[in-house]
Amino acid sequence: MTLPAVFDRLRIPVIGAPLFIVSNPDLVIAQCRAGIVGSFPALNARPQSQLDEWLHQITEELAAHDRDHPDAPSAPFAVNQIVHRSNDRFEDDMGTCAKWKVPIVITSLGAREELNHAVHDWGGLTLHDIIDDRYARKAIEKGADGLIAVAAGAGGHAGRWSPFALVQEIRKWFDGPLALSGAVATGGAVLAAKAMGADLAYIGSPFIATDEARASDDYKQGVVAGGAADIVYSNLFTGIHGNYLRGSIAAAGMDPDNLPQAGPEAMSFQSASGAKAWRDIWGSGQGIGVIDKVRPAGDLVARLAEEYAAAKALICG
Repeated sequence: MTLPAVFDRLRIPVIGAPLFIVSNPDLVIAQCRAGIVGSFPALNARPQSQLDEWLHQITEELAAHDRDHPDAPSAPFAVNQIVHRSNDRFEDDMGTCAKWKVPIVITSLGAREELNHAVHDWGGLTLHDIIDDRYARKAIEKGADGLIAVAAGAGGHAGRWSPFALVQEIRKWFDGPLALSGAVATGGAVLAAKAMGADLAYIGSPFIATDEARASDDYKQGVVAGGAADIVYSNLFTGIHGNYLRGSIAAAGMDPDNLPQAGPEAMSFQSASGAKAWRDIWGSGQGIGVIDKVRPAGDLVARLAEEYAAAKALICG
């Protein structure tokens, strides 16, 4: 299937995943200028009124870039909405997104028909992230335009399925836009995602180690120094299974190899040392072993593009 026109400006078929706390306008703008979809969670803008300021900044700076670079216009941006009923900002955030006609809305933790209708009314596209085929079917039934398959190895909240299994089951019945998430950190992996049947790769953790990311220096260096063996899969911190940096768990005074299962308090987790989920317990995917330094986001995208072209040349001749 041909991708919707909103993706025509991509340099490589990549969406920069929305990173809780970490993603901000500077990172999104840098990603879009470099030629991939940049995104951020609406909840990163705090207080809620800041979301309007962020969308104004992103829209104006990308428009200015497009005027100055007509031969290399920016890629579209996306906003991630947590649609779980516990999100008491949902209605206000949707109103702000409607004001700015956000091109792409990425939805998480539930699927809601009214969101899809609202985004379609202003001409936007919706992508829903899922961890298995059952949730994928529900998302499409409720009107999502496309899917983000979050496979094993993805940073933050992640599934358990192999990317091969997840993509092939979805492609048995769905031919719409499909992005793949799960340890994608090189241009070769982007090409592999397409070979599997995905249209786009969904890359998050490598962008933590960028100049523009709103992450602490320790967090960035943890990504640079880490590898797959440094990732711990647990549901303790939010009640939903996810992948986290081992060092941040140890620094919070817990044994990464002996974490208890989540209890009813998980959504507001705080360790005995005062460490909180996401702020101090750092999400990360298994693909970080190839991240060798902190660099500008544009340079990271350029590296991915070079690797993608090299992989295509090697495979296709």
